[in-house]
Amino acid sequence: MIKPQDVDFYNEQGYLLVKGVFNKQEVEEMRTAVGAIIDRAAKVNRDHNAQWQGDFLPPEELKKLVLKGFHDVHYHDASFLRALMHPNMAAVLSQLIGPNVQLHHSKMLVKPPENGAAFPMHQDAPYFPHEKHTMLAASVHLDDANVENGCLHVMPGSHKEGMLPHVGRHYLNAKEYPVSDGVPCIAEAGDVLFFNYLTIHGSPQNRSERNRRNVLFQYRSATDFPTTKEHFDWGMGLMVCGENPHFDRAHPEFTIV
Repeated sequence: MIKPQDVDFYNEQGYLLVKGVFNKQEVEEMRTAVGAIIDRAAKVNRDHNAQWQGDFLPPEELKKLVLKGFHDVHYHDASFLRALMHPNMAAVLSQLIGPNVQLHHSKMLVKPPENGAAFPMHQDAPYFPHEKHTMLAASVHLDDANVENGCLHVMPGSHKEGMLPHVGRHYLNAKEYPVSDGVPCIAEAGDVLFFNYLTIHGSPQNRSERNRRNVLFQYRSATDFPTTKEHFDWGMGLMVCGENPHFDRAHPEFTIV
């Protein structure tokens, strides 16, 4: 699926766009599933706006923006379980992370037309820091994405800077790290953008008349352990590639309440 030079690019730049990971039928199945999840959430009054709050945009602009986001999507529809363990995904992950790869969590992000929310530049690492920093995100594009409909922007090589101070742990200073300084990752439906959890990334508002639907899977090496216990999602630790060499750490500790 990818070549050695692609792995070198990822290690050096902190991201890699892989074309055509999913075919049209698989993309359509996930699109249908995303719509159904939003409908089911609305019926139980859980269809909230997941737009980030903060001072990265004026308040009058923030209140107009909308983002539909839900975690643990592989518990909502089987198409996402198939996607996160897809042979094409495993082929890439085993080269970028190593032979033994675990799922950390999954979520969906939908930027509706015209007022789809922006994401200020940030790193994912402050939410779930790990010892070896093998963690990466795989952003699955369910729609064609460009600057107009709010595609992801990355800062190449920024993963080498380590973990940076964030505003309330959420995002970087928007004046020092504007989204416009990032490289836009223009993609087609079925493409997947892989990026390290230390890579600075964000996205502008969707100003187009098209949706921008993404499903995001976060993965790590089975030998990379969290340094905090703040973040837990169902399915964490699911083996996607290879084996878990740590029998006594085969599942996370959690309490059902």
